[in-house]
Amino acid sequence: MTNEILECLKKRRSVRSYLKRQVEEEALCAILEAGTYAATGRNLQSPVIVCVQDPETVRYLSKCNAAVMGMDGDPFYGAPTVVVVLADRGVSTHKEDGALVIGNMMNAAFSVGVDSCWIHRAREVFDSAEGKALLEKWGIAGDYEGVGNLILGYRSSDLPDARPRKENYIYRV
Repeated sequence: MTNEILECLKKRRSVRSYLKRQVEEEALCAILEAGTYAATGRNLQSPVIVCVQDPETVRYLSKCNAAVMGMDGDPFYGAPTVVVVLADRGVSTHKEDGALVIGNMMNAAFSVGVDSCWIHRAREVFDSAEGKALLEKWGIAGDYEGVGNLILGYRSSDLPDARPRKENYIYRV
């Protein structure tokens, strides 16, 4: 069985090299909206989505993320847009909820011609004094945990082929 959604799921890849071109507004709005339709535990909608396109703030987030790893490089690979997903720690499924939001946005991005990659270390960044200061600056109050960063943009090289799927991936009982 083949359909457009299944083909997107099979063809999407994490991209780690981006053009400087900003994500088109119509595509970005569709991607962000897709995140708001992710399944969440008891439909509590624990995540919040912060879309960052200001180049200075993107650089600052990249620097904070790199510091967690003890490196100086750009862990956002030059992507012009960073979408930070945070979730309310008071909800028992907050991590899973945030992960589904990111997954929805990754697949939606590919479906509208935008590339993406999930970048970890949002928890460490937003648990730090610098991260907490950003949340306050952005007007985000509450006990939020960083679930992940989703970088968005247009790839600067060809999309790689899928690696073969591992044996024994699926068990049927």
